[in-house]
Amino acid sequence: MRVAKFRIGQVVRHRIHPFRGVIFDVDPVFANTEEWWQAIPEHMRPSKDQPFYHLYAVNAETHYTAYVSEQNLLPDTSGDPVPHPAVARAFGAFHGDHYDVTHNATH
Repeated sequence: MRVAKFRIGQVVRHRIHPFRGVIFDVDPVFANTEEWWQAIPEHMRPSKDQPFYHLYAVNAETHYTAYVSEQNLLPDTSGDPVPHPAVARAFGAFHGDHYDVTHNATH
């Protein structure tokens, strides 16, 4: 089991798909359903033995929650806040690449 590369409150972006988000929880290894994992095209399917991150995510059209493997995330260097409605409820002040974790944030 590896140590998570990213932390709760950090702003990240997907390596392939055009979305970014704020991490609100981390699973040390894959913890979703087998059906979810099998739905990923085999040539893109990530290894299960790495951290997976729960994100408050946004793209050009909408906001949602995402579940992403560590290998598919990069730090977001845009300096822009993430306009997801749950971010204001879960986190404190924005500092360019991360949000303050408050007592309301998921651990």
